[in-house]
Amino acid sequence: MIDKGIHIQGLKKRYGSGDTAVDALKNVDMQVAPGEVVGLIGPSGSGKSTLLKALGAVIEPTAGRMILGDKVIYDDGWKVKDLRALRRDKIGFVFQAPYLIPFLDVTDNVALLPMLAGVANGEARNRARALLKALDVNHRAKAMPSQLSGGEQQRVAIARGLINRPPVILADEPTAPLDSERALAVIRILNDMARQYQTAIIIVTHDEKILPTFKRIYHIRDGVTYEEAGEGRDFE
Repeated sequence: MIDKGIHIQGLKKRYGSGDTAVDALKNVDMQVAPGEVVGLIGPSGSGKSTLLKALGAVIEPTAGRMILGDKVIYDDGWKVKDLRALRRDKIGFVFQAPYLIPFLDVTDNVALLPMLAGVANGEARNRARALLKALDVNHRAKAMPSQLSGGEQQRVAIARGLINRPPVILADEPTAPLDSERALAVIRILNDMARQYQTAIIIVTHDEKILPTFKRIYHIRDGVTYEEAGEGRDFE
């Protein structure tokens, strides 16, 4: 039986071939347990973006093994036929920019993914409103994205990432545009949601404001990862 969460073993990604080949990922090993939030940091060009794209089934690795939730998705080749369905059902994405659809209200922005997955509109909206309530933005359920503050938009984006109850969330610089108070509020929300839904979350960040909140941090440099214990400081 496969433990749920994120398991990466010996992941490699090579671009090109011969003398022009570039090894963006040389040997990546990571584990993130259900309910855990870990940080991923590294300098520009270290392989962070390549790793996130591989985990998100956007690019194909060259070798290695990836397990998301209870499914082996890659083992020296894709083990799932429908990568679009994998991204929709197994992976939640939270980006630096919220990327909300401007002509849909908050509820429909969140409910759209389950609707596309075949969930009845009423059920999808009920699920969206429950998440919005948990994230303390239910009072903005009928608002348009342009009417929201930056912090509200990011909370709606988190709700959208959680709506299909994925076992994995990949967050790429989710606090970069926020001040310290709002950044810590977003990290608190992600930790609360990780525990509540038993979701494994990786946060790629350069944001020094949030680094003390991680209990574990993965560094990546020249395509190789290593782990260190974080402070795991309580939110103040």
